[in-house]
Amino acid sequence: MRLSPLQKYLLRACYFTPTRVVGRSGFVRYYDKQPTKPKADDVVNIITKSLESLIDKGLMIGYGVRTPRKWFIKEVRLSAIGRRAAKKLLGEQQKLPFKTKTAKIKKYD
Repeated sequence: MRLSPLQKYLLRACYFTPTRVVGRSGFVRYYDKQPTKPKADDVVNIITKSLESLIDKGLMIGYGVRTPRKWFIKEVRLSAIGRRAAKKLLGEQQKLPFKTKTAKIKKYD
C-alpha cells in the first residue's frame, strides 16, 4: 500500500500520542518543516483529503459530524491495521535532506 509523506506523518503522529483519539488541529505542524507551504485554506483541504483516504483504506477511524453531502472529521484514531502500518513505517529508512545544489570543485595545478 502506497502512502504519501503526509499520510505517513499522520500515522506516526497518531501512533505516538498517549491518548487513543487525536484531534486534527495538531496535524498542521507537518507543514512547518516543509520548504514551500501551501495557503492556510489549502492546508485544511489537503489534510482532510488525506484523513479521508486513510479512513477509506481502513487505517484510521474518524469521528465527526455527517451532513447529507459531507463528513466533518473532528477526531481520528488508529485502527488495528493502522497500528501495524505505523509500526512498519518506524522501521523504514528516512529520507535525508540532501541539498540539490552542486558544489564547485577547484582544480589546483
